[in-house]
Amino acid sequence: MTPRAILAALALTALTACTVPIPDSGSAVGFDNSLEEQRQREAALARNPFALPDVDTQPLGAPLDGSPESTAAETTRILNETRPGAADTAPLSGSARPVEAAPIVVENPGISDENDFDAVAERQTIESDAARIANNKAQYEVVQPEALPTRSGDSQPNIVSFALETKHPKGQSVYARAGFGGESRAERNCADYTSSDQAQIDFLERGGPVRDRRGLDPDGDGYACGWDPAPFRRASGG
Repeated sequence: MTPRAILAALALTALTACTVPIPDSGSAVGFDNSLEEQRQREAALARNPFALPDVDTQPLGAPLDGSPESTAAETTRILNETRPGAADTAPLSGSARPVEAAPIVVENPGISDENDFDAVAERQTIESDAARIANNKAQYEVVQPEALPTRSGDSQPNIVSFALETKHPKGQSVYARAGFGGESRAERNCADYTSSDQAQIDFLERGGPVRDRRGLDPDGDGYACGWDPAPFRRASGG
């Protein structure tokens, strides 16, 4: 054998020694998927088939649970038990009987029900309205106006009547006045009165407007201490 043949043989021997065995692709870690094991499992399943529902335990002719017939029957039962008036007549079953809510009655006499048409219609009619209107008209009482009573025991001048009897405006001289220092005297004496109305009443009591004993009307218009008859005239429409 030549040296070259010897070297080739040694190399082939070395490669054979280093070859890694390839595992069976049909098996996996933790599982035995060999053909024999698979056959054993199939045989075990064949000996223990899935149990079918026991149809003898259900009433004759009753549909199986989950079927369309069962769903339709349950829907019909629920509708019959929940229809109006069925709570008093429906027999007790496994499901709870629907509870009908009691009507809410509000008892408060302080609240008016005039806006409730049904409530008013029960009490009032067209005939009762006509009778009530006629009764109200029968109770009408017309009060005729009377003259104002005359005050007795009071001789005090009435400045309202005086204002309506006169026509000239404030500041227009009508009556003659004499003497010097009339303005200062009027200012001093008018301070004795709380209002121009009181000054005008005292002025008329002392002989005014013709006479001016205290000098309350220095311009001679007949109005003491700046009293003005215009508001009384406007109030009476004059």
